[in-house]
Amino acid sequence: MMSDPFINLKNSMKNTVFHNLTFSDARKKIVKEIIQAKNPQSQLDLWKDETLLAVLEATQLEAKHGFAISTQLFQKGDQSFHQNEGQLYTLLHLLENKQLLQSKWVDEKKYYSLTKKGKKLVIRYRQEPSKQRTLLKVLLQEASL
Repeated sequence: MMSDPFINLKNSMKNTVFHNLTFSDARKKIVKEIIQAKNPQSQLDLWKDETLLAVLEATQLEAKHGFAISTQLFQKGDQSFHQNEGQLYTLLHLLENKQLLQSKWVDEKKYYSLTKKGKKLVIRYRQEPSKQRTLLKVLLQEASL
């Protein structure tokens, strides 16, 4: 496991500079709306169905942080994020905005897990194997309405 060379700086800043930093719910809502406006539904088309499903399934049984999800995808032979792991986080945030994933911070890492809505989507996708070629993105679009 690699240690974070900036951990002391982060802790120092958290305890001093950002100690009293908070955002109102109204500000959080505005930021979320701006992020969602920059992440249109069509961005789902950037990823293969297999990759979308693999990300959802990776978080189905237990919460995982981005690096663990990336590692699991890589071990399964999915090279989608091999050269650009930042895209994985873009996808995770998009799926979180669609309320298919939820997240929580634990020990400086953000863990993602499947929501009830996300679990239903994966089950529905698995139950309709004859339509799987186009169904996942349709289900994702429906789920985000």
